[in-house]
Amino acid sequence: MTALLSDVFSAAGPLATGVPGYRLRPQQLELAERIAAAMAGNQVLIAEAGTGTGKTYAYLVPALLSGGKVIVSTGTRNLQDQLFTRDIPTIRKALKSPVKVALLKGRANYLCHYHLELSLSDGRFLSRDDAAYAQRIARFARKTRSGDKAECAGVPENATVWAMVTSTRDNCLGQDCPKHKECFVLAARREALAADLVVVNHHLFFADVMLRDEGTAELLPACNTVIFDEAHQLPEVASLFFGDSISTAQLLELTRDTQLEGLASARDCLDLPKCCALLEKAARDLRLALPVEPARYALQQLEARAGFADGLSGVLCELEVLAALLETQAQRAEGLESCWRRATNLLVRLQAWQSGANPDFVRWAETYSHSLQLNATPLVIAEIMQKQMSGHPRAWIFTSATLAVQDSFSHYCAEMGLGDADSARWESPFDYPRQALLYAPRNLPDPNRPEYAEAVVEAAFPVLQASAGRAFFSVYLAARDAPNARVAQRVAAARRTRSAFAVARRAQQERIARTLSQPGQCHPDRQPEFLGRGRCARRSAVAGGHRQAAVCAAGRPGTFGAYRETPQRRPQSFPGVPVAARSDQRQTRGRSPDSR
Repeated sequence: MTALLSDVFSAAGPLATGVPGYRLRPQQLELAERIAAAMAGNQVLIAEAGTGTGKTYAYLVPALLSGGKVIVSTGTRNLQDQLFTRDIPTIRKALKSPVKVALLKGRANYLCHYHLELSLSDGRFLSRDDAAYAQRIARFARKTRSGDKAECAGVPENATVWAMVTSTRDNCLGQDCPKHKECFVLAARREALAADLVVVNHHLFFADVMLRDEGTAELLPACNTVIFDEAHQLPEVASLFFGDSISTAQLLELTRDTQLEGLASARDCLDLPKCCALLEKAARDLRLALPVEPARYALQQLEARAGFADGLSGVLCELEVLAALLETQAQRAEGLESCWRRATNLLVRLQAWQSGANPDFVRWAETYSHSLQLNATPLVIAEIMQKQMSGHPRAWIFTSATLAVQDSFSHYCAEMGLGDADSARWESPFDYPRQALLYAPRNLPDPNRPEYAEAVVEAAFPVLQASAGRAFFSVYLAARDAPNARVAQRVAAARRTRSAFAVARRAQQERIARTLSQPGQCHPDRQPEFLGRGRCARRSAVAGGHRQAAVCAAGRPGTFGAYRETPQRRPQSFPGVPVAARSDQRQTRGRSPDSR
């Protein structure tokens, strides 16, 4: 395949013909050749390639030419959509490849007919907006083929109504569901089983494949190659899914579903609503035992917190009572039986977390705005990963821009159980000393604080002004819509004709992508992942990250795997902006054993 790859990536090849502005990069071709060799020999390859190498095309081209079944796992659902809707179609068209491609997401991304009907028949929603959204979703359900909630443009992706009309691993009835034949999740999985290339994300890979979720587990034995993009995220994701997590949100979902099933099949059981109400109160009290601000807590911190131990005991007591009552009602309906099984399962897992019986797991907790999650994480995942990777011969490709520590992959290999796997790294083709400037503002508030977003804007605004409009600004806003709007107005007030403000929500990716070609637009949205991987279409980038902002003052990183030649210039001095570090002082990011 090496000779074929040379032709594909050549300056006169199909990519050059099919991708506007394409430019041959030796690093990209070398990476593609190493990946193709690993695929042919069913080997493990760890490949680090700097931003701008074109990793996406470097692994997609061999994947499409291999002739075998390939699973591509990305870091986020946003990157899934980018691969499925843009990168893969572009390469398929250029190569004239007949390969069948499927996109597979977690079940919570697909509308559930059963839970939609149950919620509509109950008619009780958290707000008037949710009630109106439910009617839009019902209309969407009658015309959609995929059931993917991302396609339901009239309903925000973060609307609370989605939890009422989608299923989870816990409340899915499986083959007992009366809507089993119409299930969107099963339809998506059937398409994935029949596809040559399946695009998933790390969370789905570990949740549905590693935990042998029904149906999805068949994907792994059938494939010849697994490619992990953004592989630096794997240790943390794998630790979470190889461990166990129980959240107060799961308990609240259990009480909600139990009440709905009780109304449908056990109205005469008057104790059921009472037990649900008591468990719901106990779960909320447990969350309130910890501060409101989202944070992570070690076991010692939890034990020292007044009210936590009593709150956990209260939840266990009420959950045990509800499980016993549901057992007496389980035979009346499949839904009630499912709730009984869920309650029993949650009780066993919660008791195991409380006892800490497994010394190989570390217990900790994480709080969110409205929920508390109790986690038991394995101290070492290497042996578990080795077990998952053994058996059926296949190639495993791990690629990212940040895998090595001081040019060594030993830490990553040890953490992931990869032994002495083949590894290689390539520097970015970008001329960072001439094209980029790194600016790290000091004394920013904590990212969880409501004033964080505006503080980032104030710190970065002089750079935006000095760039004379050649800037793309992105900041993650943990705050809600009103602060978002104020920040958007602050940036829009500059009236720079070629500036764009975007904190992208995944459901609006395509609209924002179109906007980037129309100067002077402003979008106060949220999700930051859309802006990752150096794919902004402007000449420069300003990113508000965790306690720092980065500025690319000149140059252009290219789009969608292609490199476009642009005039190079040295970054100008920005008045009033202290330069914390020049980009030619390369910082190697790695993971320490304590960073999980």
